[in-house]
Amino acid sequence: MTQTESLPLALSQGDPAGVGPDIALSAWLERSVHGLPPFLFVGDPAVLAVRARQLDIDVPLKETDAAGAMSVFADALPVLPISAGVDVVAGSPHVATAKSTIAAIETAVRLCFEGKVRGMVTNPIAKAVLYEAGFGFPGHTEFLADLASRATGTSVRPVMMLAGPKLKAVPVTIHIPIKDVPAALTETLILDTCRIIARDLKERFGLSSPRLAVAGLNPHAGEGGAIGLEDEEIIHPAITQLRAEGIDAFGPLPADTMFHDEARRRYDVAVCMYHDQALIPVKALGFDDSVNVTLGLPFVRTSPDHGTAFGIAGTGIARHDSLVAALKLASEISRPAGAGAAS
Repeated sequence: MTQTESLPLALSQGDPAGVGPDIALSAWLERSVHGLPPFLFVGDPAVLAVRARQLDIDVPLKETDAAGAMSVFADALPVLPISAGVDVVAGSPHVATAKSTIAAIETAVRLCFEGKVRGMVTNPIAKAVLYEAGFGFPGHTEFLADLASRATGTSVRPVMMLAGPKLKAVPVTIHIPIKDVPAALTETLILDTCRIIARDLKERFGLSSPRLAVAGLNPHAGEGGAIGLEDEEIIHPAITQLRAEGIDAFGPLPADTMFHDEARRRYDVAVCMYHDQALIPVKALGFDDSVNVTLGLPFVRTSPDHGTAFGIAGTGIARHDSLVAALKLASEISRPAGAGAAS
């Protein structure tokens, strides 16, 4: 076991009224079945205790710090306590919990920088709840990038990658209206995104020469300019530059023929131009076990590829498959180079 592998992962609570506590409890119960790495839950132990009773499951909890989590994990779910600040009702989000949700994320990041955990996995947050409390970031990823920038004193550019059992895909533009995508799409944005993808697939995923299939923006990748000029004027020059830098990128490819079985064998990651172009095929090919991975950060971060699911919190029907996959992937990509990275 390497020094990194002797450390736990940090699992932030997410919104305590959502399914984060449910899936954390059920993942720990099946830790041996899935061969899960030890993880430290960063959040309110009282929420976990109440939720376990509501779900009628027996999960022993042990308050501890990162150093104690490894020895605790076999017999109890280790918890680094952060009070939710209010009694939490499953399925009923409350603005008063926003402070603890943010504190759990900040604590997990701090543990990463202190070298006390091997990486972090984040349970889903409710952005609307955080916005009501004055949260000043578009989302989870941007907040993590800001925390990393403050810790390192350098600018951090995060890249969202969805990794499923059959497909890895990255959207170049993310949470913006479709009508705004063409104006937001620039050669520089594509270049920066692809450089980060290529670097992290080498360093974290152990791919010596990652193959990047770059989707076109328009139907048929613009049909030589007949259906839009972005593919010829923005995407193609970016690919040419990437290839000149030694990055194995190719395209632009018509998106409607990129995702069938034979096509996927030609590349390691699909670089897509907008949110749904990437996420629809990933979720269609692996809805329950796809994982959100943030590339470009100076620490490992994965997350289940679903939201807070307030409607099913505390009901016992929330599936923990994506959290299990997120924990396992975080463990794999946090290994030192040459120690068996994920493919």
